[in-house]
Amino acid sequence: MANCVVRNWEGAEVGNVSLDLKVAKEENAQHIVHRAVIRQLNNSRQGTASTKTRAEVRGGGRKPWRQKGTGRARAGSNRSPLWRGGGVIFGPKPRDFNVKMNRKERRLALRTALQSRAADVVVTEGLGENLTTPKTKDLVAAFTRWGIEVGSKVLVVLDDAPENVVLSARNIERVKLIRADQLNVFDLLHADAIVTTASSLEKIQEVYGE
Repeated sequence: MANCVVRNWEGAEVGNVSLDLKVAKEENAQHIVHRAVIRQLNNSRQGTASTKTRAEVRGGGRKPWRQKGTGRARAGSNRSPLWRGGGVIFGPKPRDFNVKMNRKERRLALRTALQSRAADVVVTEGLGENLTTPKTKDLVAAFTRWGIEVGSKVLVVLDDAPENVVLSARNIERVKLIRADQLNVFDLLHADAIVTTASSLEKIQEVYGE
């Protein structure tokens, strides 16, 4: 179990909330989280890179010169991989990079990653209520009051993102906003700070807790 400090819009501490999730054993935690990250990165690859072999390159049907008597090395096609404009040896072809991981393992890795970042979680009060109009400047100032350095990678996790918050956050560099039921291991580990609300934290424990 870990305790997260709750801060109001002005940045003052107004309480604590607990984050209690079932996590992997210490000796297995790093391995399972690493597998989850590799799976997510691999599954996000399109796998559409493609090159042409000598059989697929247009042309090259005629023998460039006769087999013997020229003094040059024998050649059967000007689309050989050794020639300029020829095919590619062992080049990439479209493929599926997907890696399988059991659902229970994925959820365990997610809970473990989130629990490990408990010290970097900033729980706020009244994020939607205080940001009454879309204004990036006000949200950046709020991040500063909450102890988040300018230029840090910030992950904002909300169960119900008000439009004003979405419009204010989308123009801030290195800030990403996601829903509480769409958490992923990479974003949790990639962020320098995680901003959420008490209701979102309850949603996370309801969706991912066991």
